[in-house]
Amino acid sequence: MQDTLLIGCAAGFSGDRTDAARPVVDTLLRRGLPSVLIFETLAERTLALAQLARRADPESGYEPLLADMLAPVLADCLAGGIRIVGNFGAANPHAAARRVLALAREVGARVPRVAVVSGDDVSGPAHRDALRQALGARAENLDVASANAYLGAEAIAQALREGADVVITGRVADPSLTVGPALAHFGWALDDWDRLARATMAGHLLECGAQVCGGYFADPGIKDVPGLAEVGYPIAELDADGGCLITKAEGTGGCVDEHTVKEQLLYELHDPAAYLTPDVVADISDAWVETVGENRVRLHSVRGHARPATLKVNVFHAQGWLAEGEISYAGRGAEARARLAGDVLRRRLASCAPLRVDLIGVASVFGDDAGVWLSRQSVGDARDVRLRVALNHADKAQAERLAREVTALYTCGPAGGGGVRTGLRQRLGTVSRLLPRELVSPQLEFIE
Repeated sequence: MQDTLLIGCAAGFSGDRTDAARPVVDTLLRRGLPSVLIFETLAERTLALAQLARRADPESGYEPLLADMLAPVLADCLAGGIRIVGNFGAANPHAAARRVLALAREVGARVPRVAVVSGDDVSGPAHRDALRQALGARAENLDVASANAYLGAEAIAQALREGADVVITGRVADPSLTVGPALAHFGWALDDWDRLARATMAGHLLECGAQVCGGYFADPGIKDVPGLAEVGYPIAELDADGGCLITKAEGTGGCVDEHTVKEQLLYELHDPAAYLTPDVVADISDAWVETVGENRVRLHSVRGHARPATLKVNVFHAQGWLAEGEISYAGRGAEARARLAGDVLRRRLASCAPLRVDLIGVASVFGDDAGVWLSRQSVGDARDVRLRVALNHADKAQAERLAREVTALYTCGPAGGGGVRTGLRQRLGTVSRLLPRELVSPQLEFIE
């Protein structure tokens, strides 16, 4: 039994479904094998937004749905020996750890041993010179909101070897949530590149949650997925050589087949022969997949190469204020009236240019910020049009003008406009750079 490790994934992004973990945990408990439940909740922007939340409230800055995701399964995981690993600590993993401990009391579970992996935040004075050197001339003009390095699996593995029931991280590479448990369970060396690469690609297949089970895959009549409303979340079966078999939670919808696995395998890979992670450079140029049962697909022939000497760092910086407004037009001449409303807003907000104008239902997805594409399209006869306008401005007061002008279209614009909605939020830009690995020090701490 120790030759197989089950790793189930119950989240693929911040805001994912909070009922996803229950079927996964039930399946892991029925299987009775060593098991880990992972939660991947950090997209690139998520961490920067969490940093802003922490600035406003020192006890905030972690995954907002943390309690909702864990509450249904925490007691069963602790009782059944299922370890939990998640990057839901975001910008404040210590506060997340305190919340997990409180949650255990709330649900009547035993007190878990909670470990925090930190050290990814490189925005402080210790890394200032290195960041400036990496950013070059751009460093002088950036109002940095956050800078976080992608850590690897080693500290996660150490936490599990030292008895952690729950491991909470900030920014780590998504596949490292899987590699860490595999390292701890199988005892691989940190330079066992082939095994690390195989576990990395298993983690890559898991990291987006339901995607490998038919979510973000379905296309009716072309790629049909049964039971998409009840789509399940994935489980990887890892062996001592790092080989993986992908399946999903029992009794759920969706599907795991060669098509879903191949699509997820290639998702966000810039080079299939050199997928760079903090743990290893994975090579799937000779990989192939094999169906071994219903909703059971095995991945073969993944190779690994020595890990990079650098770590990726995302630097997020303030980039003004994004203002948005929408209004609807319907019936005869709706498209012409919506275009006229857009022209009115362009003139009224000329000093805040550029203004993006989209006609949802006519041209939005294929539009561009300059409005050139839309201006080249002849006026059609769409009868259900939602006008959306947006602008970015460094001055919050100037950005706020958009909301007032869109609202004024009720009586100052074309006939029949209605359903106005407006919004304003701080906008963040991102710059990605590389830092020497030796400048970043992962830290492990157990929280009582």
